[in-house]
Amino acid sequence: MPRELAHPDITAVTLDAVLAALADPIRREIVTQLAQGHHDQACIAFELPVSKSTSTHHFRVLREAGLITQRYEGTSILNALRCDDMDARFPGLLDAVIDAESSDRGRATTTP
Repeated sequence: MPRELAHPDITAVTLDAVLAALADPIRREIVTQLAQGHHDQACIAFELPVSKSTSTHHFRVLREAGLITQRYEGTSILNALRCDDMDARFPGLLDAVIDAESSDRGRATTTP
């Protein structure tokens, strides 16, 4: 029997949980990478400036907040954004966060 991870029903996802999850810059980085076409990306594929256990924590927080889905494929866990679910629950929120994060990144690379 394949292992499965628990995901909240989108109707149970709260704005407080989503905003709390997105308050951390590492988690925003994960969300931004997933939004840039890295759908179904393994946790290990992300280059994050934190330990593996801390990385695992960040992915769990995103999943429990309802922002991502995670599924096992062999020994890897693949991640995907719940774009449609989030847009249905909080229209425009995820896009606004991703746009702001991308914009902030662009400013950081052009500022001396």
